[in-house]
Amino acid sequence: MEATLTVHDLTRRFGRRTALDRVSLAFGTGVTGLLGPNGAGKTTLIRILATTLPPDEGTIRAFGLDPADREQRTALRRRLGYLPQSPGAYPHFTAFELVEYVAILKEIHDRRARHDEVRRVLAEVDLADRATTKVRKLSGGMRQRLALAQALLGDPDLIILDEPTVGLDPEQRMRFRALLSKLGASRTVLLSTHQTEDVTTLCERVVVMKTGSVVFEGTPGGLAAKASGRVWLTTTPPGGTFWRTPDGRYRTLGDRPPAAAPGEPGVEDGYLLLLGAERVTA
Repeated sequence: MEATLTVHDLTRRFGRRTALDRVSLAFGTGVTGLLGPNGAGKTTLIRILATTLPPDEGTIRAFGLDPADREQRTALRRRLGYLPQSPGAYPHFTAFELVEYVAILKEIHDRRARHDEVRRVLAEVDLADRATTKVRKLSGGMRQRLALAQALLGDPDLIILDEPTVGLDPEQRMRFRALLSKLGASRTVLLSTHQTEDVTTLCERVVVMKTGSVVFEGTPGGLAAKASGRVWLTTTPPGGTFWRTPDGRYRTLGDRPPAAAPGEPGVEDGYLLLLGAERVTA
C-alpha cells in the first residue's frame, strides 16, 4: 500500500486526560474502518486528521502536505471532505442552499459550476428530489445524507467520515455502502463507526483503538481471526452473558463452556476480545 496519509507519534491531551497516546498509522487508497468504544480516541484522531484540532505532539503528512503549516493546511483542506459526528445545519435553508453555502466556503466561485456541483452531490446521496425542501423538514436520515453531500463537494482525494451511517435505514445504508465502495476505488476514505457490519462489508483495512492507543491494525479477516477458538455454541444457556441464535442455540465468547461446539468467529468477536470482553454477547 502506498501511503497517502501518515501520522507519527500523534498525541493529544485534554487537561490531565490523554486522548491520543503516540499513535502512528498510515492510510492509502481504499476504505479503512476505525473501530473503538466511546472514549477510545476515535473522534479526536478524526478531528486532527480533518485539521479542525491540532495535536499536542507528533506529525501528519497528507499528500506530502504538512497541516501544521498554515498555507499547506489550506491546500490540504481543498483536497479534503469531512463529515463530523454532529454536523451543523441551518434549518431555514433549503437542501440546495445549504450545500451551495458550503460550496462557496470550499472556493467553488463560478456560479454555474457551483450549481452543477451541488446538483451532482445531492444526486450522489439520493436527495435530488429534496433540493428545494427546507432542512428543518428533512428526516434525520436525510439530514445525515445531506451532510455527506457536503463532504463530497469538490471531489476530494481524502474523505473522513465520523459515524456516517447514524440515522440511516437499511436501504439508505446499502446505498451508502455502494457509494463509499466506489469512492474508495480511487481515494483515501477513513470511516469511524461503531457498526462492525460496516467494517465487514466495506473496509479493506480496520484499525481498533482503545484508551487512546491502537490495539489492532490489519484486515477484517485478521480481526475476526483474533477470536479463533473463542466462540462457542451450546444447546442450553451457559453461564455469563450469551445470545440465543435463530436456530435455538446459545452463542458465547471466551472460555469454553461445558458441552460447547466451536462457532465461526466474526469481526465483532475479534473486536470484543481486543477490548477485553469475555463471555459477552457476540
